[in-house]
Amino acid sequence: MGKITGFLELDRVAEVAEPVTERLKHYREFVLTLSDDAAAKQGARCMDCGIPFCQTGCPVNNIIPDWNDLVYRHQWRAALTTLHSTNNFPEFTGRVCPAPCEAACTLNINNDPVGIKSIEHFIIDKGFEEGWVEPVMPAAKSGRRVAVVGSGPAGLACAQQLARAGHDVVLFEKNDRIGGLLRYGIPDFKMEKHLIDRRMAQMAEEGVAFRPGVNVGVDVTAAELRDEFDAIALTGGAESPRDLAVPGRDLDGIHFAMDFLPQQNRVVAGDRVDGQITANGKRVIVIGGGDTGSDCIGTSNRQGATSIVQFELLPQPPEHENKPLTWPNWPIKLRTSSSQEEGCQRDWAVATKRFEGRDGRVERLVATRVDWRRDAGGAMTMTEVPGTEFALDADLVLFAMGFTGPRAGVLDAFGVARDARSNARASVDDYRTNVDGVFAAGDMRRGQSLVVWAIREGRQCARAVDEYLMGVSELPR
Repeated sequence: MGKITGFLELDRVAEVAEPVTERLKHYREFVLTLSDDAAAKQGARCMDCGIPFCQTGCPVNNIIPDWNDLVYRHQWRAALTTLHSTNNFPEFTGRVCPAPCEAACTLNINNDPVGIKSIEHFIIDKGFEEGWVEPVMPAAKSGRRVAVVGSGPAGLACAQQLARAGHDVVLFEKNDRIGGLLRYGIPDFKMEKHLIDRRMAQMAEEGVAFRPGVNVGVDVTAAELRDEFDAIALTGGAESPRDLAVPGRDLDGIHFAMDFLPQQNRVVAGDRVDGQITANGKRVIVIGGGDTGSDCIGTSNRQGATSIVQFELLPQPPEHENKPLTWPNWPIKLRTSSSQEEGCQRDWAVATKRFEGRDGRVERLVATRVDWRRDAGGAMTMTEVPGTEFALDADLVLFAMGFTGPRAGVLDAFGVARDARSNARASVDDYRTNVDGVFAAGDMRRGQSLVVWAIREGRQCARAVDEYLMGVSELPR
């Protein structure tokens, strides 16, 4: 906990962000880390609540009250050690995690929760600034080799933990740079990519070898990997985007979000992207109300879109949650992202009927209002509202409706069985697939999820692999 009466005396203070007019001029991060004094005051608000629900609200079970107290007492380095004990990459989660820990904060019952995410952001930035983040070398080498396939947050966490256990780890990535979704899914204005490079440098010193530009199952076969390595961890993402099978879908100007967003990330990285999909001077419609849709809005605004409309199939959520009913669980309520604040029109309970165009290019989206009601079995069902069909002009339509599972390829190459949702079938007890020596974790196993869940699964998978190789493991779970 922090100061005994801190939550009574001190208000929650949010991190400062650049004004919209300024941040739309660039692709850099625009949220500023708390000052030392501000972070200490926010840590002081942590309560002596008895049961820290924040820890169970956090997928990696961060020891939040401990490092809140250490920040309050200006013991920055000890706070960093505590933070790193459960989270390999707090610089990622401190920027892009939706902070379910804050929803579970006891103070959130009738007040503003402790600013846990901003404190985490402060601790790790302070740690790097002071040079406290150093390689963690293994006590001894095991002589075992492990291949980790997929370099998103799950793969990075799995590889780092295994290297620290003394194994020789090779991290494979099909793209030309390491990072997976962190590199080519999240825009730079939310998380700059030098943060990944900085961690890669640490991991390289710890013994992780990186192999970007290698598409496992194509450039190297599953049999070759199984011959070369003692264990394999499949940590790719859920990359199959949800499509919309309506008339006019084949018109030019209609794209998946993950065809649009990575191109801008490449441009920011200095690459030349021929035929880049751009929103410049276009009327943009984003279909999907989640984080990916929000990223499309922020990117489109920076590229110079003339207008942006975002549709969500589900009804508009309530402005405020019923805290006595939902706490400490993650509540469904109206949220407005920083990208949505930068400018867009939002609409809910809208279903796309068809696309219309001329000369092969999209010019119009035709949609209708829908009504959601519970059927006799209690399930939510959707029906069109008669007479509500309407049309909107569009030059660029972006699908941001989520993902249905991993792409075909890697799992099939290894002969890994799938579950009912087409993900790799493996339990959270041991992360083992039906193939001996092959493990699966992250979105490839659990389906589309958060960066923090991927880190958790990567860490737990690493322990499972270590136990498989050595019989026992001292890695934390």
